[in-house]
Amino acid sequence: MNTAPLQGIKVIDFTNVQSGPSCTQLLAWLGADVIKIERPGSGDATRNELQFDPDCPSYYFLQLNSDKRSLALDAATPDGKEILTKLISTADVFIENLHPGAMDKLGFSWEEVHKINPRCVYATIKGFPVSSKYADLKAYEPVAQVTAGAASTTGWWEGDHDVPTQSGAALGDSNTGMHCTIGILAALLQRQHTGEGSYVYQSMHNACLNLCRIKTRDQLTLDRIGYLTQFPQYPNEKFGDFVPRSGNQEGSGVLGWTYKCKGWETDPNAYVYIILQRGAKDFKLACEALDFEDWLTNPDFNTADARDRHKQEVYDRIGKWAIDKDKYEVTEILSKAGVPVAPVLSTKEIMDDQSLYDGNTLVKINQGGKIGEFVTVGVPFTLSNYQPNYGPCPTLGGNTAEVLREYGFSDDQIAEFAKNGTTAPMPKAAQAVK
Repeated sequence: MNTAPLQGIKVIDFTNVQSGPSCTQLLAWLGADVIKIERPGSGDATRNELQFDPDCPSYYFLQLNSDKRSLALDAATPDGKEILTKLISTADVFIENLHPGAMDKLGFSWEEVHKINPRCVYATIKGFPVSSKYADLKAYEPVAQVTAGAASTTGWWEGDHDVPTQSGAALGDSNTGMHCTIGILAALLQRQHTGEGSYVYQSMHNACLNLCRIKTRDQLTLDRIGYLTQFPQYPNEKFGDFVPRSGNQEGSGVLGWTYKCKGWETDPNAYVYIILQRGAKDFKLACEALDFEDWLTNPDFNTADARDRHKQEVYDRIGKWAIDKDKYEVTEILSKAGVPVAPVLSTKEIMDDQSLYDGNTLVKINQGGKIGEFVTVGVPFTLSNYQPNYGPCPTLGGNTAEVLREYGFSDDQIAEFAKNGTTAPMPKAAQAVK
């Protein structure tokens, strides 16, 4: 059986760049018919961003838009408004991520779309909640991170590198898309009971803050007792009134740290992450694997609380043990003893790992032409009775005529739409006359 979970669901995708397309990408892979609305002549901004070839769309675009259909459409024209209205009239989901007020100005706010099609789920992605004092800020990836507490708690806490640090992971963009997907799926399920679509509002700030939930735990603890034992600053430094940066500390009450391994001088990823658990049995197994059995009777280390007070000594000794072994050797030795451990992997190492392709974590998509095959991250979960089919990305406006015919427009109308600037750029001469 390979029945797509979203088979029969029609999505009008009025999004661009990353936060919206990452949401609709997942919907497409789960079987929805996603019609991507793109500006005639230019399309999604990522088509031409970070291109490896001026004649090809960028990997940025390719990784976020496979298995969608592209409809070139200027929704600001009278014909464009008519077409979009017709699309919405039978849609299950309409999603947009334009700047605040843009859809209202265009005439396709939640209220208007709900009038057109009461069953349509309307999803919007914005930078901040409507109540936020930062609601007017232009939201980019780092903007979401720095206002959601991610940057203030990430990075080093001392020295020249003591600066708030944004994560290289897309906590603000793709993460927002994943959160919005959850909201859309919940709204579709709710519709089965109510018969009506609802308004899903997802902010980048809230999505990012949700991933930083654990830091609100730390703030509550700090407010109550004035220190945080799980942070590497404890017990030697005085804590302020906000959660400090944590370096590489795991932060959940266990001693987790990143250690140099053989070759670190030339390989920036020759590191391993090792966690010492708090339980006595787990600690004993770790000590035996590390050949640190003297710790079992040393009051500075034989309890979890004692290790918290002497964490720097713990880090130093394990660091000396790991430095003459490669990261895979360390992983093998400690994992056999049940110690949580893993090598630090570069994106190159990850993308060269055949096992990830065997399990469909990474997938290869044949785009054809000059691009050929490219790699992307597939659906991040598995279903026992469904395997996505990963197809190519559409060319800009490549499905325009096809989609318009499905909605009852004649070939003559389609030709006129292309001529008057609704579905194709106006010729420069015509623009001058206009």
